[in-house]
Amino acid sequence: QVQLVESGGGLVQTGGSLRLSCAATGLTFGFRPMAWFRQAPGKEREFVACIRWLGDETYYADSVKGRFTISRDNAKNTVWLQMDGLKPEDTAVYYCARKIGSISDYSNRRSYDSWGQGTQVTVSS
Repeated sequence: QVQLVESGGGLVQTGGSLRLSCAATGLTFGFRPMAWFRQAPGKEREFVACIRWLGDETYYADSVKGRFTISRDNAKNTVWLQMDGLKPEDTAVYYCARKIGSISDYSNRRSYDSWGQGTQVTVSS
């Protein structure tokens, strides 16, 4: 059973930066794509970014493209999300997740089988 643990969230002002980390314990990532999702109060959980096992393909939601960067180190079983140029609308609980199968359908949260507990990101205006 893979356990994912996120960290790095916090309170930041508009325009600031945060770097989220997601560490896997128990087992490795298992050659799977990894992703970040987020959920704001009263809203559905939404896709943020995804990265293929080799790190050679990345995908982003339009709302974060050019501001966020996803990366991974398979030897360390860790995935990061560098968030720059943060905006109040980025406020949410951020979750990392391990995907089932290939990277196709990466924005569908039902195609992920392991989730972390989430880390809160709050951006003040």
